[in-house]
Amino acid sequence: MPANLTPDYKAAEQRFRQARTTEDKIAAIQEMMAVIPRHKGTDRIWADLRRRLAQLKESQQQEQKKGRKGPSHYVPKEDVPQVIVLGTPNVGKSSLVAATTNAKPEIADYPFTTRAPGPAMMPFEDINIQLVDVPPIAPEHMETWLPELIRNADAALLVVDLAADDCVDMFEFLRGALAEKGIRISRTHDPAENEVPRNVKPTLIVANKVDSPDAAVNLEFLGEVIAGELDIVPVSALHGQGIEDMKRALFVFLDIIRIYSKIPGKKPDMDKPFIVKRGSTVADVATKIHRDFGDKVKSARVWGSAKFDGQVVDRRHVVQDRDVVEVHVEH
Repeated sequence: MPANLTPDYKAAEQRFRQARTTEDKIAAIQEMMAVIPRHKGTDRIWADLRRRLAQLKESQQQEQKKGRKGPSHYVPKEDVPQVIVLGTPNVGKSSLVAATTNAKPEIADYPFTTRAPGPAMMPFEDINIQLVDVPPIAPEHMETWLPELIRNADAALLVVDLAADDCVDMFEFLRGALAEKGIRISRTHDPAENEVPRNVKPTLIVANKVDSPDAAVNLEFLGEVIAGELDIVPVSALHGQGIEDMKRALFVFLDIIRIYSKIPGKKPDMDKPFIVKRGSTVADVATKIHRDFGDKVKSARVWGSAKFDGQVVDRRHVVQDRDVVEVHVEH
């Protein structure tokens, strides 16, 4: 069966051939794996890509052990949602991160001030959400490692500049540039679609500089272009307008809930909730508490959404936001 490789795959393959560093080669192969058609005709190519990727990662680890480690562009995921902040140059990405976290990124009026990923924690009520500020995407340049960082994130904030007359054009450019890398921005991944889930990035639009003179007109035009495809949250990162609304919108958009654990005979820990996806069960919560508990949990007591406080439920019980859960495991 012929492979019928796409132009996107061939372009990524060309980038692999031209890559000079191990990191760039890894990024190119990961992009090839993201856009390659999956059918019997590509099984051998897929297997070869996986083998080469494993070899490159092993080589990268050896280089790091020998002290030849360059700047790291990998941002490990904490036990909280990870959201990547995207945009074209000078739209206010770093200002948004500075306004919502304790981070102090370099902020300037010239492009490409941000050169490497900058993770920071955004507090929302009693949890944190990790924001990752990254270099801008411009028509003439996108960092080779950025597409894989986007795929690894749980969601994206796509920042547009309402003070710029070309803000709609820049949005369309960003959407197209990501599509060329095999990444589709969307509200969410639809399981019915024939796509690899990590290639579909749940995205919330942050319309920055809402206090600028032409903001209202540009915001209306942006809404017409998007036509309900994505949600838009207007803010002013500089003056704080809409920031709290953006935090809550992101929390809702991530579709997560908070669960508080309780040890039998003791008061619940209300300071550090576990974060799970909406629709999670007692078994899912048990795995969060300890990775071995998921298979061993036999029942739990639930306070909050249960019919009565302390109700005994089985491992399949679906928990709700702010439930208190006391897990009972088999010994």
